[in-house]
Amino acid sequence: MAGSVLLLQRSSVETFQRETDTMALPSLPAPPRALEVPAARWFYRRNVIQEMENQPLEQTGNIMDQKHLTSRNLEIRHLRRHWFHGNAEQKRSSKHNLSHKEARHKGTYIGCFINNETEHALGGTVLYDFRKMTSALCQDTCSESGFRYAGLEYGAECHCGNRVCSRRARGEDCNLDCRGEKGSPCGGVERISVYRVEDRLPGQRRYRTVHYHGCFKRPTNSTADFLIQTTGQTHTPQQCIETCTDQELPLALLRGQHCFCSHAPFLFTIQMSEQERMCERGNKTNHTSPYEQDYYWVYSTPVLDATCKERTFLPQKSRTLVALSSFPGAGNTWLRHLIELATGFYTGSYYFDGSLYNKGFKGEKDYWQSGRVICIKTHESGQREIEMFNSAILLMRNPYRSLIAEFNRKCAGHLGYASDVHWRSKEWSEFVDSYSTWWVSHALAWVRFAHRLLVVHFENLQKDLVPQLKTISAFLNISIPDERLLCTESNRDGLFKRSGSRSLTFDPFTPEMRARIDEYIHTVDKALRDRGISGLPQEYMPR
Repeated sequence: MAGSVLLLQRSSVETFQRETDTMALPSLPAPPRALEVPAARWFYRRNVIQEMENQPLEQTGNIMDQKHLTSRNLEIRHLRRHWFHGNAEQKRSSKHNLSHKEARHKGTYIGCFINNETEHALGGTVLYDFRKMTSALCQDTCSESGFRYAGLEYGAECHCGNRVCSRRARGEDCNLDCRGEKGSPCGGVERISVYRVEDRLPGQRRYRTVHYHGCFKRPTNSTADFLIQTTGQTHTPQQCIETCTDQELPLALLRGQHCFCSHAPFLFTIQMSEQERMCERGNKTNHTSPYEQDYYWVYSTPVLDATCKERTFLPQKSRTLVALSSFPGAGNTWLRHLIELATGFYTGSYYFDGSLYNKGFKGEKDYWQSGRVICIKTHESGQREIEMFNSAILLMRNPYRSLIAEFNRKCAGHLGYASDVHWRSKEWSEFVDSYSTWWVSHALAWVRFAHRLLVVHFENLQKDLVPQLKTISAFLNISIPDERLLCTESNRDGLFKRSGSRSLTFDPFTPEMRARIDEYIHTVDKALRDRGISGLPQEYMPR
């Protein structure tokens, strides 16, 4: 995923409170299991990045020229608009013309069922695809996630479950075709088309959402209620995972050939062994030491992943607006993925990105001031735009990595890489000149004008995910269930992480570029410290 997130250098919450009265964030309940009905009306907003306020920012020193920092030069502004609104995404998306293939049904169509806030036909939503959803895609997803039934709703949403729990509806109520497959029923409004997926023999199921967590030791003060021993004396990891999945339990634990199932909180009451050999020794069938038999190999089943994919808009409209602000390329999309996965609530956007909406960011089309989302993506840096928000999470990333990530996105989309020709072109030097000044002015503006501010560093989030998410949730005044923390850690990458890494054979930054960017780093570091916030991570600092 192109981008990154700013995390606190320490686990404590550090905020900058302006001397103005601001509305406290309301305490939010745990996310409901019901999926919301899509809004009857979607609002469209500006799809442009506004220019910075003409009012110059206060500088924290005389390191650089104030006129250069605020980027007021007309030519620089033109370049910024050109780059930020380039047509690379349009060129890329135009290649994905929708093709309706002949419907193929691997399973059995059961019928049309009610699916609303009071009657939930199946379990969690596993997959969104607002352009190419088919019944076969949904059935494959549910089968590989360990479920017996697949359901399609609104023509684009895929649900999975092991039983159908709602009443049957009229067949004609499921009147929407799948977005990627004409002639195939894909539910309707509060109606879901249910298929029984193709059966597989025990031991032959394929799972895409199983995660191995490690070797854990059961504490001496834990109760037996945490563990549910399954029937049968011999189990392989595959058989144990299948058994616990059938029982709709999120954890499968293996001790020798004995299988146990448990709920996710159990994993937070036990301690991981530093050495896998403790499980290997304790799990030998001819070993009888009670101490060594307290060690378990722990796996999360597809049940955990499916539960955490459930997302909804806020049950009550919030009167406060929380910005999720970042410089482009800092990982805003990644942090939105993590926040949605952890809280169960959609994030919104000041703009609209069709590729993000098609991949399940349903808040992308919601009006940004609707009050229905947990936070709102923005790259704005003008005083007026900043002060429209009651609170802000400022996501920061090393400027060198941010510039490279954003240039890759501009040239090759969310998941692509710029070619060597791009890096050696005049466009790259113009991009650095414009965007490096934006990086520093964006950070200074939010530090200066935000009512209530939490700074998060992308690099800290990478290294220490769970504590950082707890810090963010405390700032948002919402609690995160243990199950969601666990599956967030298991699904940290999301759908917008670039596969692999492509190292350049040369340094794209000239000495002049580095000298200027290094000055900007020192300026932002000083501004953060002057406001009582931890400075930039040491790895940002020039050497």
